[in-house]
Amino acid sequence: MKGILAVNHFLNTEKYNELHCALVSSAKKEGIELKIKTNLELSVQKADCDFVLFWDKDINLARRLESEGIPVFNSASSIEKCDDKARTYIELLGNVPQPETIIAPKTYFKADFSEFAERAVERLGLPVVFKECFGSFGEQVFLCSSVDEVLEHITEKPFILQKFIKESCGHDKRLEVVGGTVVAAMERTNAHDFRSNITNGGIMKPCVPTENEINLAVKACNILGLHFGGVDILHGDFVCEVNSNAHIINIMKCTDIDIAALIFNEIKQNLQKGNV
Repeated sequence: MKGILAVNHFLNTEKYNELHCALVSSAKKEGIELKIKTNLELSVQKADCDFVLFWDKDINLARRLESEGIPVFNSASSIEKCDDKARTYIELLGNVPQPETIIAPKTYFKADFSEFAERAVERLGLPVVFKECFGSFGEQVFLCSSVDEVLEHITEKPFILQKFIKESCGHDKRLEVVGGTVVAAMERTNAHDFRSNITNGGIMKPCVPTENEINLAVKACNILGLHFGGVDILHGDFVCEVNSNAHIINIMKCTDIDIAALIFNEIKQNLQKGNV
């Protein structure tokens, strides 16, 4: 079986390269010849493969590959729903508990959001969490203690404001779901930052999730159409974020579970069944 690992041409750092090499190595053990191709390379050539493991967020490329009849994991639709934090919130709304969230109105240029920020803060309280809709590793996520702080972070980029769950400050759980099953879980804590991300100085340890946390993670992934994904759950069983192509190296090191092998088995099973 031949596959392509689609990655971003412009994210060429040690962190990403380590992940890509781990995926290629794991695929080989599962009898899959996996070649790394960047989104730049794939934009100007056809993909000669049985499937694409799409570890990027270039939605239009993923859609093009699907239109050419190539199975893509995760699908373009699922990646799109997870990549946009506002879209994720809407898809999960009414289905799983989430921190109360207000989506900023659309603007086509940098605008005066004073009235919106004041009304949102009045509803959500302070401090309030500011998140740009597109970003990873806790980047462009800020805890704002005033309306003025909210306004300082606003650009022309779309964003959301979210109620701060103070009981979960610097703490969450990451549950990795593959094929509708939670296969690994870790607890992340950060004593110096409200964000628990390892990139921001958080520390990790394996954990046993509760039955409710497991159900929430699986349900979130099912709603978003994910074959595999990482679900972040806050104290109080609030789903914070869902990652369609999470950086699985940390949780694999933390738990000693080869999640990559499980992902490739999931892909093979779905190809055999024609579930693409």
